[in-house]
Order: sequence, then C-alpha cells, then structure tokens
Amino acid sequence: MHNQIIDVPGVKVGNAENAHALTGCTAILFEGGAVAGVDVRGSAPGTRETDLLNPVNLVDKVHAICLSGGSAFGLDAASGVMQYLEEQDIGLDVGVAKVPIVPAAVLFDLPYGDPKVRPDRQMGYEAAKSAESERFLTGNFGAGCGATVGKLAGPAYCMKGGLGSASLRLENGVVIGAIVAVNPGGDVRDPGTGEILAGPYKDGELLDSIQLLQQNYRPTIPAGSNTTIGVVAVNAQLTKAEATKVAQMAQDGYARTIFPAHTMFDGDTIFVAATGGERVPVDVIGGLAAKVMAEAIVNAVKSAESATGIIAHKDLPKNQ
Repeated sequence: MHNQIIDVPGVKVGNAENAHALTGCTAILFEGGAVAGVDVRGSAPGTRETDLLNPVNLVDKVHAICLSGGSAFGLDAASGVMQYLEEQDIGLDVGVAKVPIVPAAVLFDLPYGDPKVRPDRQMGYEAAKSAESERFLTGNFGAGCGATVGKLAGPAYCMKGGLGSASLRLENGVVIGAIVAVNPGGDVRDPGTGEILAGPYKDGELLDSIQLLQQNYRPTIPAGSNTTIGVVAVNAQLTKAEATKVAQMAQDGYARTIFPAHTMFDGDTIFVAATGGERVPVDVIGGLAAKVMAEAIVNAVKSAESATGIIAHKDLPKNQ
C-alpha cells in the first residue's frame, strides 16, 4: 500500500506538467474499463463527457479520466489521453474502431504562470504514456502544478495548492483510493483539528475565509477562477447509479476540508470509477470515499512546494 489511488487494482496514474508555466494534467487510466459516475457541486465547472455518465445513458464504462489545469483550454488534454489509448487498442468497440471513453474536468490556474501555455493534446498524451501503477509524485505535479488555495481575500494573497492522493484497504481486500487537484477559493483545514493548513495569507498571517464572509466581505475574484477536481476508485462492483451516489457522498470530503466549498467561484467535481470485484454496500464505499478524499486534500496541501512567490504550507514560519 502506497496510500495512493494506484493501490486500487486496475488503476494507473501519469502526470505531465510545465513547471515554468505552472500548469499540468493528470491521466488516471482504467485499461480494463471501469463503471463510472460523477457529481458536480460547484457552480463554475469545466467538464467533458459528464452527460455520458448519467445512469440513464447507454455507455457504462470509461477507460480513463483526465484532470487538467488551463481552464476550459485544458479540456484539450483529454484528446491526447484518447490518442494514447487508441494506440493501445483500448476503447469501446464500435465495429470500425475502438473509441476510448475519457471524461475530464479542469481547474483555473491561468494567472499564476504563463497564461498562454495550457495543457494540450500533447501533454495529455505524455501523461497517459507515463501512467504506471507505481507511486507517483504529489504536490506541484500534474493537474496540481499551478493550483492555489485561499483566494477570498484576493488572488494576491493565495497559497499553493497541489495534487494529492490517499487510499485505504478494507478487511475483505477492497481498496478505496482518491486523487485530487486542490484549487479552491476557500481555505483548506485539517478535518481532525480544524487547523487552517492553507488559505489567504496576508502580512504574515493566515486569514479565516469563513470569518471574512461573516464580516460581510464581498469576494473580488472572478467566477470560475478556482475549482477542486478529483477521482475516487474502488475495486468493487457498482452500477452507474451507485457510482454516482458514491460521488455525491465523496463530496463530503470537500466539505470537511475546504471552507467554504461548492461556491459560485468553484466548479467542484468528483468522478467515481469501479474496476469490478465483489459487491460492497454503497454506504460503506461512499462513507469511506469521503474520508479518503479528505485525506487526499490534506496530502495535496502538505506536499505542495512554494512557487513564483506563492507560499506553501510547509514554508509557513510555524512549520520551519
């Protein structure tokens, strides 16, 4: 167990990023196919193929999920993941071709590096090609490369977000894992202690985003300039409807760590992918998915590195 989503059998992860431009993408591969669902809670999402995951629609398996920076431009990275999978003869067999099913979600990281450089088809291809079932780097990698946290006091006072992951194993051998790119408008807190790990950082002090709201503060950041995007995977058997329910429950992991979550400024999205196996009650998987997602969010913030003048949790004076 690596305490990462790749502990789930049948899951591979690959990252690609441009550290200078502060943007990147993450490819989560399910080469054997996975039954998937999605839940979108934020009001400014950037997504692809989410309608396909509606339980009333036909296709029930995905072959990868792409998480990306670059705002809506970053949706192009999913085409590169599709290209790689097609070359591996992986996809939905439609007779004349195999069509890889690759849902995607993006976050907004344009202001903090080079806004003219975004994850594209080539970067998505590189991420998919590098995907392995081995431990991967978190923090300033993949979709978390340009992620930031705590912008309710203005973008100038944000801290560094990043890519995080976590997992747990049940006694019956079922593994639930999560991966997440953490880029919220609100602050991130330890769900056990309530400590603010990252948030608005002004004049050497961490501000409380909820207190800002209580002071009738009006956020000055543009809508859609944030967003936390993630994936939960499990080696159990789920229907599309059950996977969707697990995605809804996993959003509690956001609510336990991000204050506030699901705002008009965020496009918070969670995908769930079930690679198959034994039947496990949905409430068990969903309840633990929220726990694992919360742990992944904390991992993202704690593993992030300071970049271009944006301070990370580990570089706060109290952590030196």
